[in-house]
Amino acid sequence: MLSTIFERRSIRKYLEKPVEEEKLRTLLRAAMYAPSARDTRPWHFVVVRDRAVMERFMQVQPYSRMLEKAPVLIVVCGDKTLEAAPGYYPGDCGAAVENLLLAACELGLGTCWLGITPVAQRMAAVKELLSLPEHVEAFCGIAVGYPDETRQTAERYDESRVHRDRW
Repeated sequence: MLSTIFERRSIRKYLEKPVEEEKLRTLLRAAMYAPSARDTRPWHFVVVRDRAVMERFMQVQPYSRMLEKAPVLIVVCGDKTLEAAPGYYPGDCGAAVENLLLAACELGLGTCWLGITPVAQRMAAVKELLSLPEHVEAFCGIAVGYPDETRQTAERYDESRVHRDRW
């Protein structure tokens, strides 16, 4: 598992190959195993394969051009009626997203996290695009597909960011 954490990268180039429904279900299952405040699990997932919806999403989220080739977009949403207290769903959804990203890497899929929250204009536009209920907020999108690139990274551990006992 540590190798998956260290090797996972954001992928922006995808093969024109569909992602199997079984693999998508595994990704969503992994996401739903994430921890959440008081085990409320305030997440919902909108799986998008419709190219027209992806085109509109790319107009809303300016850093999502990889969706031109990615076969799947998963929009992670937070349900404000399920969160432990106001403001908790972003942390809970973030944990679910990380599980999903790591599971995708483990399955040979590439992903890229596409921010929506906290940009109010994006949140409103995605809410409208996907017909989300009033109490559900778009947290982020995730491009998913088979990678058409390999990305490496340098060591990211930075001792200067570690503080012991106090700052």
